[in-house]
Amino acid sequence: MTQGADDLAALKALAAPQAKCEPHSRTVHGDTFVDPYEWMRDKNSPDLQGFVREENEYYRAKTAGFDGLKHRLFEELKSRVDETDMSVPTRMDGYWYFVRTQEGLQYGVQCRLPIAGSDDWDPPQIKASDAPGSIAGEQIVFDPNVEAKGHDFFRLGGLDLTRDGRWLLYGVDTAGSERYDYRIRSLEDGHELPEVFKGIAEACFTPDGKWVFYTLLDPSWRPYAVRRHRVGTSIDADVEVFHENDERFWIGVGLSFDERNLVIGCSSKTTSEVLMLPVDQPEGEFKAFIPRIEGVEYDVSFARFEGGGVGGDDIPVALVYHNARNPNFEVDMLDLKLHEPPYRLGEGVVVAQGSPYGCERGNLVEPGASGKRVDTPYWNIVNSSILQGARGLGIEGIAMYRNFVVLSYRKDSLPHIAVMTKDEALQDFLAHRSWRFRELRPDVEDGNERLYSIGAGGNPSYDVPRLRYSFSSYTQPGQLRELDVATGKSRLLKQAKVRGGFNAADYRERRIWVRVHDGELVPVSLVWRPDRCKAMAALDTDLSGIDVLDAAGDKSDERRFSSAAPGPMFITGYGAYETDSDPGFSVARVSMLDRGVLYAVVHVRGGGEMGRAWYEQGRRLNKRNTFTDFVDATKALQQAGLADPKRTVANGGSAGGLLMGAVANMAPECYAGIEADVPFVDALTSILDPSLPLTVTEWDEWGDPLHDKSVYDYMKSYSPYENAPFGPWQGDTDSEKKSGKPAKHFPKIFATTSLNDTRVLYVEPLKWIARLQSQGVDAIVRVEVEAGHGGTSGRYKQWQEVSDENAWCLDTMGISE
Repeated sequence: MTQGADDLAALKALAAPQAKCEPHSRTVHGDTFVDPYEWMRDKNSPDLQGFVREENEYYRAKTAGFDGLKHRLFEELKSRVDETDMSVPTRMDGYWYFVRTQEGLQYGVQCRLPIAGSDDWDPPQIKASDAPGSIAGEQIVFDPNVEAKGHDFFRLGGLDLTRDGRWLLYGVDTAGSERYDYRIRSLEDGHELPEVFKGIAEACFTPDGKWVFYTLLDPSWRPYAVRRHRVGTSIDADVEVFHENDERFWIGVGLSFDERNLVIGCSSKTTSEVLMLPVDQPEGEFKAFIPRIEGVEYDVSFARFEGGGVGGDDIPVALVYHNARNPNFEVDMLDLKLHEPPYRLGEGVVVAQGSPYGCERGNLVEPGASGKRVDTPYWNIVNSSILQGARGLGIEGIAMYRNFVVLSYRKDSLPHIAVMTKDEALQDFLAHRSWRFRELRPDVEDGNERLYSIGAGGNPSYDVPRLRYSFSSYTQPGQLRELDVATGKSRLLKQAKVRGGFNAADYRERRIWVRVHDGELVPVSLVWRPDRCKAMAALDTDLSGIDVLDAAGDKSDERRFSSAAPGPMFITGYGAYETDSDPGFSVARVSMLDRGVLYAVVHVRGGGEMGRAWYEQGRRLNKRNTFTDFVDATKALQQAGLADPKRTVANGGSAGGLLMGAVANMAPECYAGIEADVPFVDALTSILDPSLPLTVTEWDEWGDPLHDKSVYDYMKSYSPYENAPFGPWQGDTDSEKKSGKPAKHFPKIFATTSLNDTRVLYVEPLKWIARLQSQGVDAIVRVEVEAGHGGTSGRYKQWQEVSDENAWCLDTMGISE
């Protein structure tokens, strides 16, 4: 063997750190669990700090064998990105705002230019190559590259400006703790006012800049109170204007879209409330638009039909988005001349309604709806024609501008938007008929199927004459476009560039459905490069017309879709908080696809891809559906010959890390490796402790195991840390204890965490890794000491992180180049 091979063999044989064991008993509902690593919760303990150093050294040693691959992936990623670039300017009040990025700098620079006049709605033509502040009239608003000097971590929490553009309110976090220090800076001469709002969640100006309203955090990182500050006075004189006592609720403060009201939003996972205060009465009392109702979520915005009333008067309206009558939400429009406070949910004209099928409260909308499958087509006379027959229809919001209306919704597991002119909306509103929305669909230029995410964005002004919207897919870099809703004409404002000869036509993406254990159809997105992914080479012909794979492995219907040997697969999922894992382009992903990897996203229950029912069927006492959906989809793809279990790597982060820990225990034979980013793997321990950050607010998501034994038993049945199949304290056989090796195959594990993470505490992945390592599992963890839940700050650092992670995944798949 060469010296290099000797070194590699030595690295592979390197012994993992062995954490000390200090048995700690946890007894709840008469059940005792002995935890040997709970001592790690003391972050300042010398033993913990020493263990972190050992783990980081072990991580570096174990991954040194593919340092060359890490470097190549980083350079490939970097070579595909325009490092010097800029965003499309967005008009707010009297300025065009935009962000410049420059080669070699970690952060984008916030800049602005004055508008040419009140009718100036065409963004100025600016060269991305120009240095920030170098062109006539351009002003640097905020430069994080300057502000971050001297800090290993830097994150901008928020920027707010007065209407005249003279004053900037900004917040920064230099520890990764998600507590921000806010300051007020003059954009005329750069001087800052003496008041500093330390360790808060967020803050906003009143438009005139005379007042600041800001949100406090409690010891559990919950935003719980709002204070009012008169600019130029001592913070000691600030007044608390709202306090939320219910620990399930988070609050936030800001301006309404029309800037006529200050708004406090209060929300738990299942209930919400909106309180308002006119901006011209800043010392007044916030009042609820509609008082909270347990189990009901709502939001409200205000607009008007200009000149649409009798005698040419305006018709002021409120658009209320809620689920009081329909679990998948509806939008009601209230004529504020005909309706007076106190308002009630369900008043007004219904604009759109979601599907009740499969929802817990679906029977309240339609008898038998709760028992129907989520993908049952839904028809409702109040809905626009484009919504009729939709599967998994969820209404996600509506926005009304001076010239047009935009509806956001989900159907068939993907996001959609629809538009109509304001005049059309007025006609339909007055005629009490369904609104004539038109779906806005991106053009597909090369004829290949695309799974698009589309959404309205960059429209901060009510008066904006044209709609800005963006879209992207797994293989199509994002576009920002502008639509004249009246004429239907759309123009391209910006196309994301991918350098290095990238051609979207070289790649494919497709949505298939997997029939899982209980008969439900789970959507799965597949992405691949046909000339590199041999296992998928015949997909275009073999899978044409076939949209469903059966995870049950029915031999009568079994078929393989490729004569080639199954290849490597990277499969990922999330499945919590009704969060959608929608299509999106990733420059880093290209390097995987170019190496022949099949990229798969399983849209498991617990997310919101198919509306509220999809979420409900994957939370609380239905949580195991999230895990079995993922395993069933993995097996279906492997049984179809599209992926090799010995070359399959799974990935998930945060709540998706819980998914990773669960599937590792449930179906270790399906995965060669699992990458778990900031994983929520000690879920039961955390959710049992109401003193920990976020715990009480999470009871609506997972259930309350502290006060409900059935929830405790259910969570203990899947929580990854308790169920990792190795550990002498769980009564393994003597031979297993002596061998120091797992009794059966277990995937290689790569976890990431941060000592400053406030959402998933570092102790969870560290305990999990220590337990696995103690029994010989090939497990490593990378511990960031200067980062938070989202990882390190700065784009080059983030590129290096993802390159390192992808290199581990590729190496686990047997790909070394």
